[in-house]
Formats: sequence, C-alpha cells, structure tokens
Amino acid sequence: MAPSKQWMQLVDNRLDEAYLIGVQKFLDYAFWKTGEEYEIRCPCVKCCNTTLGTRETVETHLKVYGIIQNYTFWYHHGETLGEPLSESEDEDGDEAEECESEDEVQELLRDLYPNLDGETMHTDCDDLLEEEPNVEAKNFYSLLKDFEQPLYQNSKASKLSSLIKLLHIKSMGRWSNESFTMLLKMLKEELLPDGANLPNSYYEAKKIIQDLGLSYIKIDACTNDCMLYWKEDRLLDSCKVCGASRWKIDTHSGETRNKKGKKIASKTLRYFPLKPRLQRLFMSRKTSTLMTWHKDKRVDDGIMRHPADSMAWKSFDELHPSFAAEPRNVRLGLASDGFQPFRNSKTSYSIWPVVLIPYNLPPWLCMKQEIFFLSMLIPGPNGPGDAIDTYLQPLIQELKELWEVGIVTFDASSRQNFKLHASLLWTINDFPAYGNLSGWSTKGKLACPCCNKDTSSIRLTNSKKQCFMGHRRYLPVSHKWRNDEKSFDGTKEKRLPPKMHSGIEILNQVQDLKGLQLTNDPKKRKKISHENRKDNWNKKSIFFELPYWKSLLLRHNLDVMHIEKNICDNIMGTIMNVKGKTKDTIKTRLDLQEMNIRPELHPIQRGEKVEVPTACYTLPPEDKHKLCLFLKNLKVPDGFSSNISQCVNLKDHKISGLKSHDCHVLLQHILPLALRGMLSKEVCEPLIELSLFFNVLGSKELRIDDLEHIEAQIPITLCKLEKVFPPSFFDVMMHLPIHLASEAKIAGPIHYRWMYPVERWLYFLKSLIGNRACPEGSIAEGYIANECMTLCSRYLHRIDTKFNRPERNYDGGLKKSNGGLTVFCQPGSTLGVKDPCDLEENELEQAHIYILKNCDEVIPYLEYGEFFYIFLLSLFHLG
Repeated sequence: MAPSKQWMQLVDNRLDEAYLIGVQKFLDYAFWKTGEEYEIRCPCVKCCNTTLGTRETVETHLKVYGIIQNYTFWYHHGETLGEPLSESEDEDGDEAEECESEDEVQELLRDLYPNLDGETMHTDCDDLLEEEPNVEAKNFYSLLKDFEQPLYQNSKASKLSSLIKLLHIKSMGRWSNESFTMLLKMLKEELLPDGANLPNSYYEAKKIIQDLGLSYIKIDACTNDCMLYWKEDRLLDSCKVCGASRWKIDTHSGETRNKKGKKIASKTLRYFPLKPRLQRLFMSRKTSTLMTWHKDKRVDDGIMRHPADSMAWKSFDELHPSFAAEPRNVRLGLASDGFQPFRNSKTSYSIWPVVLIPYNLPPWLCMKQEIFFLSMLIPGPNGPGDAIDTYLQPLIQELKELWEVGIVTFDASSRQNFKLHASLLWTINDFPAYGNLSGWSTKGKLACPCCNKDTSSIRLTNSKKQCFMGHRRYLPVSHKWRNDEKSFDGTKEKRLPPKMHSGIEILNQVQDLKGLQLTNDPKKRKKISHENRKDNWNKKSIFFELPYWKSLLLRHNLDVMHIEKNICDNIMGTIMNVKGKTKDTIKTRLDLQEMNIRPELHPIQRGEKVEVPTACYTLPPEDKHKLCLFLKNLKVPDGFSSNISQCVNLKDHKISGLKSHDCHVLLQHILPLALRGMLSKEVCEPLIELSLFFNVLGSKELRIDDLEHIEAQIPITLCKLEKVFPPSFFDVMMHLPIHLASEAKIAGPIHYRWMYPVERWLYFLKSLIGNRACPEGSIAEGYIANECMTLCSRYLHRIDTKFNRPERNYDGGLKKSNGGLTVFCQPGSTLGVKDPCDLEENELEQAHIYILKNCDEVIPYLEYGEFFYIFLLSLFHLG
C-alpha cells in the first residue's frame, strides 16, 4: 500500500518533521516497489523524474528543491492504479481509507469556497444561517447538499463525487452528450438500486455541477465588425457606424423574429472573463504554490530556460518595480488564429479564438493545454481582419483594470487575501495574424515588421513577386561580399542593417491613425495609402491602450513554426523541382536574364522552343529517387514525427502532405543528412548551416553566446543561399530568420512563443463541435465543461486523470540489474506479436553503436579518445 501523501503539501516548509518523515517513507516505498537496490528516478522539481539517483541523492534533492506538486500518482516509482493507501496512524484508519474518495471532493469544495470553510463542511446546510445567504453561499450549500446525499441508500459514495467522476470519464473519453445520457439511464434503471440519486440526462448533470465551473458572457456584434453592442450601446438595434441591423432577418418574411418570437443576433462574441480564472489558479492548492515558481524555484545561472530568464521579463521588472515586488502577479501571453470548424467541408468559415497563457508556472506546466485560458470566440463566417480590435475591447478593458486596480484574491497556499495584478507580455501568432494584431501589413514591399520602413525588397517583373534578397547589409561593413556585384543582384551594398524600433517610436509612427474606424464594410472602410505614408501601417493597435505596452522590448513574436514550414516547403519544392511548388520556373530565369546575373542559367532560344539549363540546386531523376527511397524507408522513434513515408510517392518522385512538425523535423534533422553527397558543396553547405541555425534556436536551454554566434552567422548563410538560389526563392519567409536570434535574446526559448501548442489546442476546440448550425456555441459549452472537469481532475487521485495517467510509452520503469550492462535494465514493450529474427549486418552495427553511446559502463573509457571507441566497437562487432 502506498504511504500517505499529505507530506507533499508541506513542500514550502521542508524542515518540518512531517515532511522529512514523509520523504523517508516515500523512499522506502519506491525502492520496495521498483525492486531497485541503488538508484531510482528523482521526483524533485529540478530533475522531474528524468534522471536517476541514489537514495542519498534523491533524499537531498527532495529536501533542497522539493517534490513535484502535481506528482500525486507515483507511477515512476511502482504505484499502480487502484492501489489502496496505507492505514492511517489513528484508530479510524480503515474508515479513513474508505472515505478517501469523499475527501477528494471535500478538498475541492474547501478550495473553491474558502470563506465558507471549517465547521460548515460538517453542518446541515438547512440550519446554517437564519438570514438569506448570498449567491456564493447558496452555490456552496447546493453543492454541499449533493455532497452529503448518498448515491443510493447505504452507499458510501456521494451523489456529487460519483457525478464528478462520471463526467470526468466522459471528458477523458470524449463521449458525446447523448451517449452520456444513455449511460445514466442504464445505470439508474438496470444497475443501481431503486431510488438512486442520479440525474436523467447530461443536461441535468451539468446543472448540478455548474457551480464548480465558470461561465462566459455573450456580447452581440455588428455583422460588419464595426462595433459591439455593450456598455451604453447594448440596447441599440442597428450599427451606429454602417447602419446594419443587429438582428438576423428572415429571408421569406423579412422580419427579425424567429418562430418563438425571439430575436437572433447576426453575430455574437462569446467572452470568457479573465479575473475569475486567474483567481482560480490561486484558490486551488494544487496550483497556488506553482504560481510563484519563477521567483522561488527558478535558477538564475545565465541560461535561459523560461521567459522569466529573458531580457524582456527582467526589463519589465526594472521599469515596474511595484508590479515585480509581488511574485504572485501574473504575466500573460496572448495567441490567436483562425480555423475552419467543419471537417471535410468546402464551406468558407473562420472562427477566431483568443487564448491567454500564464507564464508564472514552471516549464513542465507552462505550455500545457490544461493551463490555457480561452478568452473569447470571435464568430465567423469571415475572419475579423484588422477589425479584430473591435472584439478585443472587453479583454483590453479587463487587462487595464487588472494592471491599475487589481482584484482581491485568496491564496490557498498562504491562506491569505492579496491584491492580484496582471500584465500582457506579448502576442503569439502566425504571420498574417501578426499583421492583424500589430497593425503593420505583412504584405507588399515593406512586409517585414521588424525592418519597418527600411525593409529591402525588389519587384520581379516576370514572376510578379516581391523578392527580399538584401541580406548583405547585415554583414560587417568591411566584408568582401558587399562589393561583389556579379554573385548577387548586380549591385554593391553600402547600407547598414535596419535598427530595431522601440515601442515609443512605433507609437509616434501610428499616432495619426488614432481613432480610425475599423470595419469590414467596404463603404465605410477608409483606405490607407502606404505609398503616401511610406510605411505599412493600417491602424494603431488597441494594445497601445495598455499603459505599459509601449515600454515592452518585444510586443509581437515571429512564429518559428510557420517560418520553418515555409522554408522547408521552399527548399523541398525547389530541389525536387515540383510543379507548382518550385521557385525555379521559366519566369524566374527571365528575371535572372533581366537582372543580368548568372548567365549560365538564362533560358536559351532554339527556334520556337526555349531550353532551360539545369541548375546546380535541382536534383537529377536518380537522386530524386534516392531521396524519396531514403524517406520512404525512414524509421524514427515514436512521437518524433508523423509517418513521413506515407507522404512519399516513389513512382512520381513527389513528397506531399507534410505537416508543420514534419517540416520541422526534416529541416533540423533529416534533410542535411539526406542531401549530403547529392548536391554540390555550394548548395549543401548553406542548407546545413540553416539547419544548425534552427537547431540552436530551438534548444530548450539558450545561452547568449550561442545566440550571438548564430545571429552573426545567419546573414552569411542567407548570402550563400542568395549566391545559389534564384531571386524568387527569397520570399519574406526566407528573410525572417535574420530577426529570430535577436528576438530569442530578448524573449528567451522559442517553445514558449510559437504556435505548436496553440495549434494543437485549436484542434481540441474543433473536436468540441457537436452542432454544425452553431459551432461557436458548441465550442463555448464544451470548453466550459472541460474547464470544470480539468479543475476537478486535480483532486481525483484514485482514478486515471490527465494529471496522473502514465506516459504513452511507459513500460514499467527501470528493472533490477542482474549483473549485466545498465543499458539493458530498461524494459521494452513489443508492438504486436513477437517475431524473432536475425539482425542484418548494418542493423547489428547500429545496435552496437547505440549500446556504446548509451551505456554508463563505457563513459569512463571515452576519455581515451575516438580510437578507443572504435576499438570497443570492433570488439563488439567481432564478438
């Protein structure tokens, strides 16, 4: 039986005798259950179960750093699902064990209603107060009544706890509402005794636990995105900007009412208030202690592992010391993107969720979907474009209130109230959404928002495309390539690199756009001439209403995910010469001829036919087949990427259907290896350098020295590419890597600032749609239910939840060594039926190399150099 885990709550008081005794009981249990004699996984907040340690090492780490707070199911240390807890030290141990499941829900109620704690939990709610209780008390008493009511006569399980667990299983299994209703009816009519206190449907079940969750607000909007019907405009029937009706009009009758006599709004914004969701983070003891990790547990050793290590975070603290003085104040990131809600549909429809990410949490929780807040659902069918500011008004108002006034919040870890404030650090979005949120158009000759007015681009006459090739300006002034006309675009480069603009400079540029009416009504939309303005500003962003926005070092992030995707598509399409994807076309060759550069690639007129010389960056047919065959036979570890072999067509020598993460893997790991020996050095070298650039940039630990090195190297790499690839190859996405290293120096690791977790979360929101007639409503209701179940699952320890479920490839942990090599102490699990086979020579060599590189016994011998390593390999091979 597993020992009591109450000592884990004393992590902030690790000198307490109860905590020290708990550590010893945990170590006894872990070594007994795993069968290990020397080492187990260390569950401290520094190691996070990723490294092995002796008993003395693990004990020291748990005392110095503390145990992971959400590690309540010890599956790395042998605990199994359904394993009972050890007897309590008091006389009522058996009874306490039986009521353990009830204590989970009781703990949840205590956290959600801290002001009604204490004796209230054990008092009959009908006799509590003589006067009329307030709304919070009413909700609490309603839940308490369900908690005290048994599921059926003489049942040890309560109605509330049983319902929470059933709804949790529904959420985990993604059951439909109808299937859950069918389950309730079967349980009530066939399995449980007569008079069982279960609801009859999912709708009734949701009403019972609705006080555990949070709600959202509906705000009607103009059909042309001109205004919101809220505050003083909430009673209007038509838009005061474009005059469009607020209500849907029946096409047959011409009336604004439906059959039930109720008006239906043309568009409805669903807004999820931020304040109560931030308060929940501190009201729950499961998360309150983690909200100060960035101050209490973070190691400041000059390496950036978290946004709190970044220059942007530290600069903000220096400019706003009163905000930084309270470590519980929350820093947020905002992400937004549109998605098509209907699967396999040609219907044009775009929903825009706005997501908020709290950065106070430790790295292993910070970007988890369970922590994301849905702030609003901007309705379709069309995306809001630059008029997204119209919908952001409620959020900006709430952020201003949280900055200037704050909100009184109860901290469950200290059992005290404090004034909570919050700030927005930056936005995360793909490149088109970057333009919508920042106000800088990401199209045209000034598409780069970082270069601003100094963007370097030329218009290709034949390709009809904008080309961004001027990367020599980022080289040192004395670099020889600046005067090399022939190898580049036929000109000398004398310009200096553009300077990064501060928030105050940006604010001065857009000051004349203040008060510009944002709308998607073509009759009311004011056209802005970028030619006359000499810039690409379309509006003054609503984020400048935040008092601190102009002082931020980085306001909007370039998304590395989509940049990698576009660069990989450019490279693969060009070297494979894929029709419609390649950047090397007859128009490209005509552009080269017009620019009078690279005469060896100019088209040759032979009678009525035009011959196009073969370029050095295009693979011949036999090498295309080799590359496709390599990718077709490629095998990678589970979860490393999708099955890339399914994207390869050997017959036509095509690679299609790659996901964004597949492009990430190809660009950083596979492509440099696959192309080596197929293309010339002048082509391979810059491609390998580009791969190394993204490898360093994507590291979970960033060092300023490494970032400065790749920041100095990337202009050279892009210039090498300019010498080889045609001008049409260099769209704005090929230019943006020039700014990524400097952004990483300011804001820290990119995996806190890219779209991968947000895109996966959007896919989850898409799965919530059950009613195609109202997708926004389905998503809102599904999210509220999931949010409630996520909260409850933090308190459920005796069933499988998203917080304690074993990892996907968990195979039982390390097993006891029988005297052999430690590399064989990791038990594997077979896929499918066992089929013994003899390894081929190359497979045997790969296995030997793996053993030598992952065997602790070999490490002491590596100091003798590579020769000894090869000698060991030969011994294994001969043996």
